[in-house]
Amino acid sequence: MALVPEVSLSSSCDLKMPVIGMGTSSYPPVDPETAKAAIIEAIKAGYRHFDTAYAYGSEKPLGEAIAQALSLGLIKSRDELFITSKLWASFAGRDLVVPAIKMSLSNLKLDYLDMYIIHWPLKLSQDVRQMPIAKEQVFPLDIKSVWEGMEECKNLGLTKAIGVSNFSCKKLEELLSVAKIPPAVNQVEMNPLWQQKKLKEFCKAKDIHITAYSPLGANGTKWGDNRIVECDVLEEIAKAHGKTTAQISLRWVYEQGVSLVPKSFNKKRMNENLQIFDWSLTEEESSKINQLPQRKGVTFASILGPHDLVLELDAET
Repeated sequence: MALVPEVSLSSSCDLKMPVIGMGTSSYPPVDPETAKAAIIEAIKAGYRHFDTAYAYGSEKPLGEAIAQALSLGLIKSRDELFITSKLWASFAGRDLVVPAIKMSLSNLKLDYLDMYIIHWPLKLSQDVRQMPIAKEQVFPLDIKSVWEGMEECKNLGLTKAIGVSNFSCKKLEELLSVAKIPPAVNQVEMNPLWQQKKLKEFCKAKDIHITAYSPLGANGTKWGDNRIVECDVLEEIAKAHGKTTAQISLRWVYEQGVSLVPKSFNKKRMNENLQIFDWSLTEEESSKINQLPQRKGVTFASILGPHDLVLELDAET
């Protein structure tokens, strides 16, 4: 079983988090039994950090997998795991946050989360059922009031830490100006072809840890592509190390001082994703990767539609 290093999060939560977690979002969606079986395999392989969200529909299978792992003796206690879930944009209202986390905890059959994150920096109407959406269904996020709800979740002991996802430097500045408890994490897209250099430096200065989603470019989804796995520079470095291009990408992300949540329900790739800690990239290899042309992969417009507010968020840095 692989041993995964941990990172210490900000002083606001005094918490350690495994630097690699298993993402549980899948496109197209898999059935609950498939998700549950994959999570059990992940626990056997050494994963202890699991990233879910109300919107993924993976909270219930994750909760069932945790219960089964305990009954099988794969883990001795729920405390061995680090569980992250997210506040869906339809519940981004002051009085909806605590009920939303309680709903997630009920789905997971857990008493607390380790990390609860605002999923998107916008609000959606509660009648949203599919994407893309009509412009009348998307609203600006009232950061101050929603964050008060997030702080209440932490103060009530429903989560050990709180954070955000997809927040730009501008949105983080706005949040930090009103927060009593600063966000411990900002979960964003990050990989060799979208390196987030400005955001990374900003978060480092503000003691906000970055977790990278889509570290392999979300290949196979309607919003991602195969640019990472078919990148010539990464392929060349992979051959030199006897690794896969995916492993080179994951190692590069790890060497940026961030954590990462790759998603694979394939047992072989799941194990390969953990094999990135006992070797390193050379200075020359890192330099080659750092110079790769940059293009954002996941945009709000690609998911929600090209509405003014959405395009404005995509343009923020």
